[in-house]
Amino acid sequence: MEDTTKLNTSKLGTKQYWDDFYAVEKSNFEENPEDTGECWFDDSNAEDKMIEFLTDHVGELLVAKDASMIDLGTGNGHLLFQLCDEGFEGKMVGVDYSEKSVEFAREILRANYSDLSNLEFLAADIFDSKWESPKYDIILDKGTLDAIALSGLKSSNGETIVEAYPKVVDKLMKKDSVFLITSCNFTEAELKKMIETDSLVAWETIKYPGFKFGGHEGSTICSVAFVKR
Repeated sequence: MEDTTKLNTSKLGTKQYWDDFYAVEKSNFEENPEDTGECWFDDSNAEDKMIEFLTDHVGELLVAKDASMIDLGTGNGHLLFQLCDEGFEGKMVGVDYSEKSVEFAREILRANYSDLSNLEFLAADIFDSKWESPKYDIILDKGTLDAIALSGLKSSNGETIVEAYPKVVDKLMKKDSVFLITSCNFTEAELKKMIETDSLVAWETIKYPGFKFGGHEGSTICSVAFVKR
């Protein structure tokens, strides 16, 4: 049976693409401070649904208003800024391998959220064996695995970085911490197949409006929360 978790490579999986993309977004912001860049999956209301999910589950596992969070592939930091606006006040870190995206996110932070001391953005390659990070209560991914899957890259031990991704996530997690991921390239079943391990198991799924085609039901996007046991 065909492995549907393997995608064709694309320029959207390259660092150069994202450096160029965020250089333009940063330039646009400097010309118009109200233009804070694109909100990924905005047409599906995914960001609001992720925040609503976390808000609804405050008090469960390690989800709390003061929970520590790391956003993998943070881009312009929009998700973290929105979480701050919704009253989440724990330590928040946005990481991205695109230095240009981090420069852009930091510029938005200085301009619009200068009073926040709990939020920072770092340029980092999470697949670099030398990269070290503390563990977090909540790990976030909004489209990052989608981009990673388009890169076609392999880790130093020969694994694809998609295969290595769950191990990277697992190292960032405490017992009972939550990994919340949103994807437009993979189904709920595919995400579970790719991410679940002996210690990282599916917890809950965010529901989106579906469609029917050819007798099959589906949706254009999915979000799944995993918990570390």
